[in-house]
Amino acid sequence: VQLQASGGGLEQAGGSLRLSCTASGFTLDYFAIGWFRQVPGKEREGVSCISTRDSNRTYYLDSTKGRFTVSRDFARNTVYLQIDNLVPEDTAVYYCATTQVWYPSRWSDPRLYTYWGQGTQVTVSS
Repeated sequence: VQLQASGGGLEQAGGSLRLSCTASGFTLDYFAIGWFRQVPGKEREGVSCISTRDSNRTYYLDSTKGRFTVSRDFARNTVYLQIDNLVPEDTAVYYCATTQVWYPSRWSDPRLYTYWGQGTQVTVSS
């Protein structure tokens, strides 16, 4: 069971990035997939989630609404996080994670998630 996060990079403020989270060894069809970010010295923060347990309902951190869009491609067993209008505060390592145990009110709690990808660095220059 593996998750592979990719798509990070260096981008200017106002630009866009699309992060990918691809699963191997299992299908994402019956899982919730969360996206988290972390900067040094701070706790890991949940920024978005998509859950088949809620008919593909999506969840967003308030500060990311309107700029972040999470989606999934069942055929590719991949979940995407589109980040538009990047701001320097988006700079972080972004992780994807998955859980079969689902509590909607806890979608942003890292402790809910079992499997984690290795992270991809997003750096936004001003």
